[in-house]
Amino acid sequence: MNLRFLETFVWLAKLRNFRLTAERLHTTQAGVSSRIASLEQSFGVRLFDRSAREVTLTAAGQKALAYAERIVMLGQEMKRELSDPDMPPGVLKIGVVESIVHSWFPDLAARIHREYPQLEIEVTSETTINLCKQLEAGTLDLVLQTDIQHGTGVENLPLAEFPMRWVASPKLNLEGETLDVADLAAYPLVSFSRNSGPHKTLERMFSVAAERPVRVNCMTSVAAIIRLVADGFGVAMLPPAIIQRELGEHSLHLLRVNANFPNLPLVGSFRTGALLAENVARLAQRTASEFALNMGPDIAIPPAAVMTAPAWGANDA
Repeated sequence: MNLRFLETFVWLAKLRNFRLTAERLHTTQAGVSSRIASLEQSFGVRLFDRSAREVTLTAAGQKALAYAERIVMLGQEMKRELSDPDMPPGVLKIGVVESIVHSWFPDLAARIHREYPQLEIEVTSETTINLCKQLEAGTLDLVLQTDIQHGTGVENLPLAEFPMRWVASPKLNLEGETLDVADLAAYPLVSFSRNSGPHKTLERMFSVAAERPVRVNCMTSVAAIIRLVADGFGVAMLPPAIIQRELGEHSLHLLRVNANFPNLPLVGSFRTGALLAENVARLAQRTASEFALNMGPDIAIPPAAVMTAPAWGANDA
């Protein structure tokens, strides 16, 4: 029986709303629904009535709630009793690319707080190239980024992969059409920063397919790319994982393009022997895997059992 699932059950019973429960637990509505479905399957009963605007407990759910509250309380008490009072509060310096910040990093931050309540985290959001330089210099303990690091004394852990899709604003009236690379060349292209993996892939793609040289507008800020494209400036290649809100609001939509683009790999890198950084990297791997399983393969892909090199070089997505 998963203690986290029971905690989700207790909060949903209190808040009676999947969105509010997801916000409270720093997860997604799909994640909340999946946890409740797993509990219902384990117990063989329906815990909630979902037919009304607010979810309400069934008769079986009301019986289960009393037990769940006690189990969650005992779990919290056990954690407090077993925690080492002599362990000094530490600081872990984590570097994170924006593609992770805009997707599952809030879930990871909440999980770190639960697993290491005395630990402080300092978070830096930068490009992969700059984050890995800081890891090498020793100013960061762990970097969650988009490229395997091959230097000596560095370990890598695969986290997930994000599929990439061409996106544009509805203002460009491209929805419903099947486009090729030459069609896209007629619009301003917006990309991650120069020398990043996605940028290099774009340059190769358009150097082969476009009839004339194209200009790629490079940006280090993912938020700026999203805003610019949503305003109708041009087209961009982005992971759908980081634009779920914009897709839901219809300020961006996915384009049908008959050219494949490699997935964006997500990697956790840390110095060999840094046990705390490695443990948090494994938390990141579990968090990313859960995000992928909840969202589906069109949004995120769980890590393979064996670490393989990504399709491009250093990235900064």
